[in-house]
Amino acid sequence: MRNLPKGDKKLLNAWAFYDWANSVYPLVISSAVFPIFYEKLFLNRDHYIDVFGMNLKNSALISFVTAAAFLAVAFISPFLSGIADYVGNKKIFMKFFCYMGALSCIGLYWFKLEDIYVGILFYFLGLIGFWGSLVFYNSYLPDIAFPEQQDKLSAKGYSLGYIGSVVLLVVNLTMIMGAENVADAMVAMRCSFLMVGIWWILFSQYTYYYLPKGNSNENQKVTKDVIFNGFKELKKVWKLLAENISLKRYLGSFFVYSMAVQTVMIVATYFGAQEIKWSSESESTVGLIICILVIQLVAIIGAFLTSRASAKFGNIPTLIVINCIWVVLCILAYFITLPIHFYVMATLIGFVMGGIQALSRSTYSKLLPESEDTASFFSFYDVAEKIGIVIGMCIYGIIDQITGSPRFAIVILALFFAIGVLLLRRVPKKGVLNE
Repeated sequence: MRNLPKGDKKLLNAWAFYDWANSVYPLVISSAVFPIFYEKLFLNRDHYIDVFGMNLKNSALISFVTAAAFLAVAFISPFLSGIADYVGNKKIFMKFFCYMGALSCIGLYWFKLEDIYVGILFYFLGLIGFWGSLVFYNSYLPDIAFPEQQDKLSAKGYSLGYIGSVVLLVVNLTMIMGAENVADAMVAMRCSFLMVGIWWILFSQYTYYYLPKGNSNENQKVTKDVIFNGFKELKKVWKLLAENISLKRYLGSFFVYSMAVQTVMIVATYFGAQEIKWSSESESTVGLIICILVIQLVAIIGAFLTSRASAKFGNIPTLIVINCIWVVLCILAYFITLPIHFYVMATLIGFVMGGIQALSRSTYSKLLPESEDTASFFSFYDVAEKIGIVIGMCIYGIIDQITGSPRFAIVILALFFAIGVLLLRRVPKKGVLNE
């Protein structure tokens, strides 16, 4: 179909709707159902398994696999996004990672400890698929929306993602709660993985129908020269970053605090399953999923309140306040032991999680110079985020493996938020970001 003009309402809605399609992955797979399913596989193993020639704690193992997947994404996304800008068809790359991630979710239906390596491979590829598609999805933001539209649109995308993912999670929760025994509950969880893959593929079609292919070089083929051209483009972007003090300093702060945000999001359910004193296995399953639901629902409010706050006080001051709140929450998390503590913490985290994600993305978009190489610029954003996650997950996994408890790791994350605050204060106080 004919490309819609920049700022067109239908185009903006189609872009934001991809959050509805893909956000079921981070909620159901990364945060809610899969972590609970994974924990229950180890009920009779005291949380340890012999794998890769080592005796690893299950939560440490999944932390290291997660770190490896993010390292892979950080490695491949820069040259892929450079290629996408040159060839002019970002959409085909976005589709590739989308379908790889969705099919990997379907593959998790067969996850079992007897074939742990196969299960880990599907988990690994699912992560790469989800985050790989986001490189190209995020890069569309400055292409389709004007600067004054970007904060609101970014928040709308996250909000649609929270709503859509909650809808599917409620369905999954109903299936799990309706199970008559543990075995049936495990089957219900496996079916949840199938539903995530199907949902992701199905609803992404609306986005793909309206999104433009990309820039004008659509007849170019991906050759060896094109691949090296992608690296040349990245080098050019790096030089531009060096000349843009605001963007460079913001990326530094984002690298540090995003490391902590993403780690908390990934490990929250594993922490709750192991460290909270649930009265029974059924209470643990339902309680953990409810906590994740609370986070998603409250995050919708948090995203819009943050958007309003940034409009009034500026992006950077708002991000500083949110990071300060994160510091306090991480310190308090060390002391929580009861379900009620976890419910309260989930509510508070929801407010700041939705806000910091949406505002971080739109702040970076606003700082970008005028350029057609938006995918290359956003690859830097994503690489900073991914390398941060690699470091965060490795720190978490190492401390969890050595101490047998992740509580100290959560406190360490508070330090990264504090450093993030200090670095955000170094971003030049001028322009729409600070007014």
